[in-house]
Amino acid sequence: MTDTVARSLAHFAWGLTDQGVPDEVAGSVRHRVLDTLGLCVAAHRLPTSTAVIEHVIDQGGRPQAGIIGTSERVPAPLAALANGVLAHSLDYDDTHLPSILHPSAVVVPAALAAAEHVQARGRDVERAIAAGLEVTVRLGMAGYDRKLGNSVFFEHGQHATSICGAMGAAVAASMLLGEGPEDIVHALGLTASFASGLIEANRTGGTVKRLHCGWAAQSALNAAQLVARGFTGPPTVIEGRFGFLRAFLREDSDVDTITDGLGEDWEVPGIFFKPYPANHFTHTVIDAGIRLRGRVDAEDIVGVEVGVPAAVIRTIGEPIDVKRTPETGYQAQFSAPYALVAGLLGGGGLGVGTDDFTDDLARDPRRRDLMALVDVVPDALCDSLYPYQFPAVVTVRTRDGRRLREEVLENRGGPARPLSDDEITRKFLDNTSQRLPDAQAMAARELALNLGDLEETGRLVRALEPPVSHTATQ
Repeated sequence: MTDTVARSLAHFAWGLTDQGVPDEVAGSVRHRVLDTLGLCVAAHRLPTSTAVIEHVIDQGGRPQAGIIGTSERVPAPLAALANGVLAHSLDYDDTHLPSILHPSAVVVPAALAAAEHVQARGRDVERAIAAGLEVTVRLGMAGYDRKLGNSVFFEHGQHATSICGAMGAAVAASMLLGEGPEDIVHALGLTASFASGLIEANRTGGTVKRLHCGWAAQSALNAAQLVARGFTGPPTVIEGRFGFLRAFLREDSDVDTITDGLGEDWEVPGIFFKPYPANHFTHTVIDAGIRLRGRVDAEDIVGVEVGVPAAVIRTIGEPIDVKRTPETGYQAQFSAPYALVAGLLGGGGLGVGTDDFTDDLARDPRRRDLMALVDVVPDALCDSLYPYQFPAVVTVRTRDGRRLREEVLENRGGPARPLSDDEITRKFLDNTSQRLPDAQAMAARELALNLGDLEETGRLVRALEPPVSHTATQ
């Protein structure tokens, strides 16, 4: 039978169960697991996290898998839902460019839930996550239009993270729950009917986007479990006339990108880690603000021009009155004016941290006054580098007539400006600090960074459960 795209992906993924993955890929996976787990722990502070955890516990049924950071046990798809929501809720999760999606926040929660369900070895989980991330990214790249210089998913208002992430997570889950490559094909066939997500909330508000990665991870687990019970999907689900690419991308897809060099040219190690808890389009704006800290006093600023790629203005610069006056810390994460101010006045985490994005700070009069001075405009130099980078060119005018300019043309956390192991650890400890003692967090870190050696991956999930006395105060 002629190979379809889904079968090519399935044979690639299933082959890793015996062949393993290159050392560079395995090391990258371990750091992404550590990063994602830290985000899940940190996100417990959010009201939306409480809401989804309560929802999951209400739906729980018989115990099968754990929600990271709680003592409850729930079925694997619901654990994937909760942890996927937590992983994406702080907008602190990794990003692949130029597909502009966040693969780990879907794939890691799905794989860990599936792994705990079957008590999988760490080696198998590591390989499943690697395959899931690679498939997610390659499907996202199929929607990158080089002439347009942007993601077609993004142009259509679709959240490629949850759409492509559901498919990649289905591969990971099926590797752990399935019995062979045909089960992966069927899981892809089912999941394509579950994949969804719109990004209008990036522009005008709402917390629905926090649900996207959880919904995608849950969809992947449901698909893999339904396949095990006999459901099947179309083998041409990716490239078929009524398949994934045509449905989401119309005529604007590059199917060859999905399979060219598959298993030889890995995208996983090049996925960008996020140093700051905000929409990735804002990160170079934050960097510019950080660089300006020692050059200008905020009280001396009379005007700011933030130049960015034209394609990102609709997300971080429009409507400008909304972006200058965010009502919540969550809205502030999608605001270029707030990003510049946070860079100038912040100082947590790796320069700007989660405590710099609170509701009170979003409404702080001093910050509002500064944000009112910020214009967000298209910049030709930034356009030439997007979407392989999310650059910014910031010009500040002062009361004494000076013009201070900062160009940040490469994102921190990517291959050109990678985070060190120590910085990834510092981010993890910062994210766990309000919920776990440092000694416990460091023990969990060691388990994550030795994932491939674990005989049973549930140890890693359980290592993140807070002390009983601490839980009682949450």
